[in-house]
Amino acid sequence: MNYQEALIYLEELQKFGSKFGLGRIERLTELLNRPQDRYHTIHVTGTNGKGSVSSMIASVLTRAGIRTGLYVSPHLTAYTERIQIDGQVIAEEDFARYLTIIRGLAEQMVAEGEESPTQFEVLTALAFLYFAEKKVEYAVIEVGLGGLLDSTNVIMPEVSVITNVTMEHADRCGGTLEGIAHHKAGIIKDGVPVVTAAKGMPLEILRETAQEKNADIFVEGEDFHSTFVQFYGSMQQLEFSSELLGVNHERYALQLLGTHQIENSALAVMTAQLLHNLDSRITQETITQALAVASWPGRFERMDISGQHIIVDGAHNPAGMKSLRSSLDTYFPTEERVFLLGMLRDKDIDAMLPELLRPSDKVVMTTPDSDRAADPGVVAYKVHAQTVEVEANRAAALEKALAIAAAEDRLLCVAGSLYLVGEIRQLLLAKKEQAER
Repeated sequence: MNYQEALIYLEELQKFGSKFGLGRIERLTELLNRPQDRYHTIHVTGTNGKGSVSSMIASVLTRAGIRTGLYVSPHLTAYTERIQIDGQVIAEEDFARYLTIIRGLAEQMVAEGEESPTQFEVLTALAFLYFAEKKVEYAVIEVGLGGLLDSTNVIMPEVSVITNVTMEHADRCGGTLEGIAHHKAGIIKDGVPVVTAAKGMPLEILRETAQEKNADIFVEGEDFHSTFVQFYGSMQQLEFSSELLGVNHERYALQLLGTHQIENSALAVMTAQLLHNLDSRITQETITQALAVASWPGRFERMDISGQHIIVDGAHNPAGMKSLRSSLDTYFPTEERVFLLGMLRDKDIDAMLPELLRPSDKVVMTTPDSDRAADPGVVAYKVHAQTVEVEANRAAALEKALAIAAAEDRLLCVAGSLYLVGEIRQLLLAKKEQAER
C-alpha cells in the first residue's frame, strides 16, 4: 500500500468500531514476535493531561541522548502524528509500509476465524513494530481509552503514570467514577512504580491496586509537587519539590502554558526522577533542558498573528474546560474573550459550557469535522454569554471570530473538540505564515 491506500484501509477499519479486550492485540503482537518487548516502556493514562505528560517524558528521554519512541492519540491533522521517534513523526512511506505488514497479519487472523483487529489495535501494533525496527531504547505509550482493556495494555513498563481520574467515557468504563478508576488502575503491573495526580476515591482505588500488585505509588501533592513562580513572554517558571527525593524548589522553565501543565510537568519530573534510577543519562540538567523546549500542539497553545492574541486548546470535557478557564484567568486576567467553539454531541455539553464561559464573553459556534458533531444552533441555545453567533462553515466561523476579536481588542480562544482544533490550527498557521512574509 502507498500512504493514500493506507488511509483508505484505516477508514475501512472504522466499521469494526472501538472494542475493549486484549485478545486481538495479543494475537496480533504474537504474530509480530511481540515487538513491544524489545525496548523499555513508560505507560501513561488519565482523563486529562496524558498527552502532555507523555510528550514531556519523551522530551526528557530524548534530551538525555536516549532514542525514544512516542505513541499518542488522537491526532490533530494526520495519523503520522501519533507515532514519533525523538520528536520526528513517522514518514508516510514508513507508515504505509508497516501498515501493509500489519494488514497482512490482520487478514490472516480473519482467515483463521478470529475477529478482525480494530483500527486502534492496528495502529498500536504498527507503532510497536516501528519502534522495534528502528531500535528505540525507550517508548512512551499513551493509553487510548481507559487502561485495563486498552490495546496498549500488553506492555510491561518501567513506570506507570495515571494523570487523573474524572468522569469521561463512563459508558465504556463501568458507568461510574469508581468504574473509570478501576479501568485506569488496570495499567498497574506487579512491582512497577506508579506516579499519579489522582484525588479522592479514585486515588484510594489506585492505592489498593498498587498494594495488591506490590507496586510503589507516588502521589502528587503528597510525595512531590510543582508550584507556579511567574509567567514571562511565552514561558512559565515553576518549582519542583519532593521531600521524598530530597529535592527542594528546583526551578525550571516550561514552554507549555496552562495551569494544568503545572501538575502535568510535576508528574513528568517525578517519572524522570524514577527513571534516573534505571538510567544515569537522565539527570536534573537534562530534565530542565527538556521541559524548556517540550511542546504539545493544540493544548493551550499561544499563536499570535499580527498582534492578535490567540489560544488554541483541545479542551473537550468538563475538567478540560475548567482547566482552560483557570489558565485564561491566570495568564490573561484582564483581556475580554471571544470563543470559537465546536463540540461533539456525545460530550457533556451542559456541564462544559458553564465551566468555560462568563457573561462578558462573545461566542461563535461552529461544527467540528466529525459525524459526532453537535448541531451548533442547538448548542448556541445553551450558551450564556454577551453574544453568540452560529456559523456552520469552519473557515467562515474563524474569519467571523477573528473580526470580532480584532474590532474589540479581545483574546480569541478556539476550543471544544480536537477535530475542530486540528483544522482551525492549520488555518491559523497558514495565516501566520502569510503575515510573516
